[in-house]
Amino acid sequence: MSRLVVVSNRIAVPDGSKVSAGGLTVGIVDALKTTGGVWFGWNGNINEIGEDDDELSMLEQDGITYASFGLNQNDYDLYYLQFSNAVLWPAFHYRLDLVNFQREAWEGYSRVNKLLAQRLLPLLKPDDVLWIHDYHLLPFAAELRELGVTNRIGFFLHIPFPTPEIFNALPPHAELLEMMCDYDLLGFQTESDRIAFLECVSLLTSLQTEGKQHRAFGNRFATEVYPIGIEPDSIKEMAEGPLPPKMVAMKRDLGDAQNIIACERLDYSKGLPERFLAYEALLENFPQHRGKIRYSQIAPTSRGDVQAYQDIRHQLETEAGRINGKYGTLGWTPLYYLNQHFDRRLLMKIFRLTDIGLVTPLRDGMNLVAKEYVAAQDPDDPGVLVLSRFAGAANELTSALIVNPYDRDEVAAALDRALTMSRTERISRYNDMMAVLRQNDIAHWRKSYLQDLQALKPRSEQENEEKKVVSFTRLA
Repeated sequence: MSRLVVVSNRIAVPDGSKVSAGGLTVGIVDALKTTGGVWFGWNGNINEIGEDDDELSMLEQDGITYASFGLNQNDYDLYYLQFSNAVLWPAFHYRLDLVNFQREAWEGYSRVNKLLAQRLLPLLKPDDVLWIHDYHLLPFAAELRELGVTNRIGFFLHIPFPTPEIFNALPPHAELLEMMCDYDLLGFQTESDRIAFLECVSLLTSLQTEGKQHRAFGNRFATEVYPIGIEPDSIKEMAEGPLPPKMVAMKRDLGDAQNIIACERLDYSKGLPERFLAYEALLENFPQHRGKIRYSQIAPTSRGDVQAYQDIRHQLETEAGRINGKYGTLGWTPLYYLNQHFDRRLLMKIFRLTDIGLVTPLRDGMNLVAKEYVAAQDPDDPGVLVLSRFAGAANELTSALIVNPYDRDEVAAALDRALTMSRTERISRYNDMMAVLRQNDIAHWRKSYLQDLQALKPRSEQENEEKKVVSFTRLA
């Protein structure tokens, strides 16, 4: 198998700490260990403008070369904050009202992609296979092609891909689509994402399709669906075992109360204000649960320097105070809102102790928290997953209670059903979902994607074949 080169916006450089890595990091590292290879990306450092940031930091460990770099403040602002997270992220999550497009940011995004391609070029070998990740790097293959790279280059989008009505509202949509067609394989979380991409292309240019193989803008490429998974056994191991002192105290404080847990980073795509209102509807519509339940929302701040994220944090703090003030008593606080980070191992134990996992994003590529919640449960007494129909995970975890997050009364009714569900039904639903999680785990995702990418012909072979066809046609 060819050497693998992984490129992502952020890179998990080993630092000797024992902090448990996320499933995606583990999946990528396992792939790189198998083939040997390079993981290339930003190290998270922001350099002063004018400071030398051209030097790559190289670390060799377990057959993997970690090649990382810093960004200067200007590139960080334009490429990361403004275009990636104030244009692409809201648009891809169907929030055109939050898109703040500036031509300068688009130029900065393009410039950084070109710069990264130039930095990666000296590290490449002729038969390397490249695997590029996520929306920060949509033009990356096109920049490599401009430099003469003919290797197989695959791309995986971790977030949703919007329909043409949304995507085509972006001023540089035509440039982005043409650049994306320079990848050999485009992977998506769901079939609806894959179809949305192809519809966008077909509205812009002639699209020839045969199965999952396509031709557009003079390029041949493939598209496929690869729903990302987790490591169920690793999650189970973290969730089991003795509880740390703080967890013992939490279990004691809960007493006989049933606990609803929700955990995600603070983001407007997660539907947190709508979720708070749905919980309020539960207290209003099903008063028998008052004093007997607790909803704990863990939402650590992310992208705190983006105004939209500051606004949602203020909104949640206001709503939490209002709901607690309206329904709380001297001996009972209905809603705990925690704007802080929890260690992943501790979080899995918290998941195991809770009765309901509430995962209701307004739009999500997959949502691994939903899968982790299920995997963390006690098989003999599992909790219930209440899941948004707009999360990619809903296509697989069909035994969850699937809800429309915009319908607060429907979510409230689902919470009531979960709170009163029999153990027999909970176990049955848990077993159904665990079977899916084990079949479509992170290793299956990684292997299936890389096998498909390896099976494709490199761009150099495609070009030679096309030259032969042209020559034959002329002779005829």
